[in-house]
Amino acid sequence: MSDADIHIPVQSVDEARTLLGPLDSNARLIRELHGVSVLARDGSLRLLGDAGHVQVVQAVLEESLALMRAGRHLGTQDVAGRLRATLGQDHGLEALANVERPVRNHTSHIVRARTAGQERYLDAMERFDVTFGVGPAGTGKTYLAVAKAIEHMKRNHVRRLVLVRPAVEAGEKLGFLPGDFQAKIDPYLRPMHDALQDLLDSRTRVRWLESDVIEVCPLAYMRGRTLNHAFVILDEAQNTTVPQMLMFLTRLGEGSRMVVTGDPSQTDLPANVPSGLGDALRKLDGTDGVGVVKLDAGDVVRHAVVSRIVTAYDRAAAAAAAAKKS
Repeated sequence: MSDADIHIPVQSVDEARTLLGPLDSNARLIRELHGVSVLARDGSLRLLGDAGHVQVVQAVLEESLALMRAGRHLGTQDVAGRLRATLGQDHGLEALANVERPVRNHTSHIVRARTAGQERYLDAMERFDVTFGVGPAGTGKTYLAVAKAIEHMKRNHVRRLVLVRPAVEAGEKLGFLPGDFQAKIDPYLRPMHDALQDLLDSRTRVRWLESDVIEVCPLAYMRGRTLNHAFVILDEAQNTTVPQMLMFLTRLGEGSRMVVTGDPSQTDLPANVPSGLGDALRKLDGTDGVGVVKLDAGDVVRHAVVSRIVTAYDRAAAAAAAAKKS
C-alpha cells in the first residue's frame, strides 16, 4: 500500500475544532480506526497514512465540512459517528451514504442515524412487524426506537405508544422505596421518560401522557392484553425471563409494531435464570416478519471514550472465552 499526504483547507478555527474534537478526540479516533495521523497546520488539516485509509477519512471530513458550510448543525459527536461508520469499509462515500436518513419528531429537531448500524436499525423498524435492536450501551437503541414511534404517530400509522420495561434492579439491592406505587416504579421507567422529554415538546408530552396516547409501564402489566394500532417498545429486554418474553411478544395486535431492545452483556437477572432476549434471538432466527439488528462498539454515539470502553470489555470477554477453550 502507498502512503498519502492530503491537505483539507478549513475556513475557521471552529471548523477545525468540530472536526478534530475537544482535546483532539476525533484525531485520536481516526488514528485508532485507520492509522491515519491528522495535523492542524496553516489553515488546513493534513492527513498522513496509507492511501486507502486516508481516502476514507478525507471523504468523511470533506463531507462534514460541506454540510456545516451548507448550514447543517454538526457537532463533534456527529463527526465521530460518521468516522465510526467507516469501520470495515473500503470506500468512505459508501459509508456516508448509510448515515443520512432522518427521523422527524413533533419538534423542529431531526433525529438522524449517525452510523451504518443505526441506519440498518431504522430500516428494520420500517420493514418488520417485530424488530430486535441488540447492542452495547450508547448505540441509540432506545432513543431511535422512541423517535421512530413518534414518527409513526405523526404519520397516523399508529394511535398510541406503549413503552415497556422490566422492573429489575441493576446489580444492587435498593431496599424500600418511599411513595405510592407509581413513585416506586418511576426510577425503572426513567430512561423512557428521558427519551420522550428530549424528543417531544413539553406540552405535547404532557397531553399525550395524560390522555394515555403514551403509556409507560412495567412489563408485569402486559399480561392478558392485546395491543392494537400501537407502537410498542420493550427496553432492557435482557432482563426478561423466557416466559416474560413470550408473554410480551404475543401481545402484538392488529396494525401494531414492536421493537425489542437490549444488551445481552448487561443482564441483571440471577445467574441461574436464562435471559428471554437471548432465547428469543435463537428461537426466532429467520422467522418471517421478525428483524434482528446487531449494533456494536462502532455504533456508539455517546462520548468517544464509551466506544473504547465497550471495545476493551469485548476484548477481555473474547480472551476469557479463548482461555476456557484452551
